[in-house]
Amino acid sequence: MKRGQVLKTLALSAPLALVAGFAANAGGYNAPVVEPVVAPVIEVAPVVGDWQGAYAGVTLGYAFQGKDRVGLNEDGPGGMRDLGELKLKGVNGGVRGGYRWQNGNWVFGPEVSFEGGNIKNDLATDDGYSASSKIKNVFALRAKVGYAVQPDLLIYGSAGAARAKVDYTVDTPTTTMDTSFNRSGYVVGLGVEKKLTERMSLTGEYEYANFGKETLDTGAGITKATPKYNNVRVGLNFQF
Repeated sequence: MKRGQVLKTLALSAPLALVAGFAANAGGYNAPVVEPVVAPVIEVAPVVGDWQGAYAGVTLGYAFQGKDRVGLNEDGPGGMRDLGELKLKGVNGGVRGGYRWQNGNWVFGPEVSFEGGNIKNDLATDDGYSASSKIKNVFALRAKVGYAVQPDLLIYGSAGAARAKVDYTVDTPTTTMDTSFNRSGYVVGLGVEKKLTERMSLTGEYEYANFGKETLDTGAGITKATPKYNNVRVGLNFQF
């Protein structure tokens, strides 16, 4: 075959081959299959505040609705005399320190405190009797258990033993008793603590204190001191 005929044959066959290729694929195009990408599941651990460690703080409180019923069992014909009720109240302040352990959201540990102030009251009768009581100071050892409802917010309860120094006076028409005594009792309370910074926090507390009965001889008869009161306080804690 001559060279001119070969070129002519190639020129005619190329378009036919192209058309045949398109025809073979017409209506049968398949898009490539892309597998979906599954994002990994990341579990986020809950954020828990750091409450563990030693701390120290200061408090300022106000005692109210204190009760100390004064009854005098007089020697002689007077017999039992009810002088009335001392309603203890007043401002108090103190210092405290403790250590806390933490397990998840639970926080617990001991606390020791010392408070002094002006928790007192007095009374007088029309027939010449009078009495007064003053809580000079209170030393307490508590166990505290709390739950961190938020990383920076702790709600807790407390219970413990306390020892108070009390000034007590009873005056009768014939004698005067002016004495001090120490009396052990118990304290129970509830509180909330809010972190202001990583190391400093603000507290608000309610506590009930009860110191039982102390029998006292006035010289004219026997009386029983029964100091107890409610106390609300605010404070600042500093964690080490």
